[in-house]
Amino acid sequence: MKRHSAKLPTPDGVDALIGVNYWSRTGGPLMWRDYDGEVVAQELEQLRAHGITHTRSFLYWPDFHPEPDRLSEEMLAHFADFLQRHTDAGMWTIPTFLVGHMSAQNWDPAWRDGRDVFSDVWFVGRQAWYIREVVSRFTEHPAIDGWLLTNEVPIYADWRSRGIDTIDAEAVTAWAQLLIDAVRAGGGTQPVSVGEGAWGVEITGNDNGFRVRELEPLIDFFGPHVYRMEDDPVRQHLGAAFICELLDLGGKPVVMEEFGVTSDYVDDENAAHYYRQVLHATLLGGATAWIPWNNVDYDAFSDREPYSHHPFEMHFGLVTDQGVPKAQLLEVRDFAATLSELDFRGLERPDTRIGLLVSSFLESPYAFTAREDGPTVFQVSRQAYVSARTADLPVGVVRELDGLPADLDLIIVPSTKALLAPTWAELERRAAAGATVYASYFNGMHANQRGSWWPKLDDLFGVRKRLRYGLIEPVLDETVTLEFQTDFGGIARGTSLAFPVGGTVDGRSHLPVEPVDAEVIATDRDGRPALLRRRVGSGSMILSTYPVEYFASAVPRVNPEPTWELYAALAAEAGVTPSVRVDDALVMTGEMNHRDGRRFVWFISQSDETRTVEPVSDGGLVDRVDGSSVTTVTLPPFGVEIVEYREQRA
Repeated sequence: MKRHSAKLPTPDGVDALIGVNYWSRTGGPLMWRDYDGEVVAQELEQLRAHGITHTRSFLYWPDFHPEPDRLSEEMLAHFADFLQRHTDAGMWTIPTFLVGHMSAQNWDPAWRDGRDVFSDVWFVGRQAWYIREVVSRFTEHPAIDGWLLTNEVPIYADWRSRGIDTIDAEAVTAWAQLLIDAVRAGGGTQPVSVGEGAWGVEITGNDNGFRVRELEPLIDFFGPHVYRMEDDPVRQHLGAAFICELLDLGGKPVVMEEFGVTSDYVDDENAAHYYRQVLHATLLGGATAWIPWNNVDYDAFSDREPYSHHPFEMHFGLVTDQGVPKAQLLEVRDFAATLSELDFRGLERPDTRIGLLVSSFLESPYAFTAREDGPTVFQVSRQAYVSARTADLPVGVVRELDGLPADLDLIIVPSTKALLAPTWAELERRAAAGATVYASYFNGMHANQRGSWWPKLDDLFGVRKRLRYGLIEPVLDETVTLEFQTDFGGIARGTSLAFPVGGTVDGRSHLPVEPVDAEVIATDRDGRPALLRRRVGSGSMILSTYPVEYFASAVPRVNPEPTWELYAALAAEAGVTPSVRVDDALVMTGEMNHRDGRRFVWFISQSDETRTVEPVSDGGLVDRVDGSSVTTVTLPPFGVEIVEYREQRA
């Protein structure tokens, strides 16, 4: 299975697009009114000295487009100076046009008069005119390296506050097409995207009208905005990476267009840890450019909206309002230096033979399904991704709607209420052809048609289900223990694994079965079959009667939990054990290959303490600087280490 890591073109001499979302300390969103080119030059010089080559800049819409048929020449002159300051600093920028939302505040052009952003023909025409005119003035400037239509326009459009429940996705896609056409009509040849945050149904399970699949043919890159509030540190550190994996669509580059922390929520040390984790995890997850939010703090404007009512928005900066670099900026600097050292342009994610199957019920509005189904698929799939990464597996995310790649040896179907009927038949065919297919039973988290929609479950897995109609078999304990009755993929017979249990009343349930053509691999503490295998052809269908991934996804601070050990065993049974792994569940490994033949291995700690691990490797690990043999790796709290992998010669 190919795991893409497409890259945007970058200017000569730039290894990776490392940027920052930029407002000057002279005014935040109102910086163009109080524009000071010398301060801008100082800010850019400091950013450039820390490895940042790009900014994402913002044309505050009410100021740049004060009347329907007029642009502000004063603001455009300020922007022209801003561009020259970038050139002088050896930097580039990606301008954002329709900035009606920013930092918890919506601002309309004075003349909008309540018109719909997407379907009012006149208003869309004015947006297109504005964009075309700005592009035509600046597209030839050497500092321009891309374009973004908007900033988080789903928030700006604000359907629900206006009493609109039905989102017209067709109008949204047509709007995006027209505005991108306006960029091209203005002469813009640089990459372009929407700037909407990549919050569509294909990612979140909630439909906001911005369908990622429909926008993909129009845009040149995806730009996720990730500010997740979590209850588990490992899910927090890998959350953005999982979203990058979900955006492996059409081979388009994934730009981490926004992420960051406010210093009002976190201390400097933990802010640095978060940045380090997100930067490296998203690199391994397919991101190829990074633009954190944002460059500087805005203490001088505590009496000005939006900072007066959302004061935490003042302190997302990489630099304090006094110009002092924060720990986050040093992490960005170090990350940029590492990518340069590794020759980032030549790095690619290796192919994989392990697939995590994401149900099409995440994104497809099938008739008579519940609104909770899509977000639950996201919740469960993300937890399964965390477990696979904890097991050091180079897992690829497979969307059911796109079909199963032909070259998968292990297919993980985690806590899945529903797949399409043809998919189940295809999974059995894959097993017959030699694949290991693992699926865990799940009733769903609500009572709407409660039960797994698995056709011919008995035949698929060689069991007889012992369910009663309309009822569930509840799990009342706080843990479920699997006791292995046979050796399985490195798990010895007699081993017990205790899985924490969480979730709703409907979700906390299991599947009672009797084996028919299946062997029992593990039982629960009451002796009931919990993990079974049906041999089919040259492969196998493996059933977990407990939705262990769903259980874990609903438990705070649960990771690492034993699902990673189960996944590691599945990989061993399927013959896809990773080439480098560690036995410490709080240290993850990942690999990237260079087109010149070099291979690099990441070790990423999820511990708040120093940890030393002894890698288990099919080859030799060496220090990437001096070439000395690496037999142990010591990581500081939440630390990252990268070594070179060299295959053993016979």
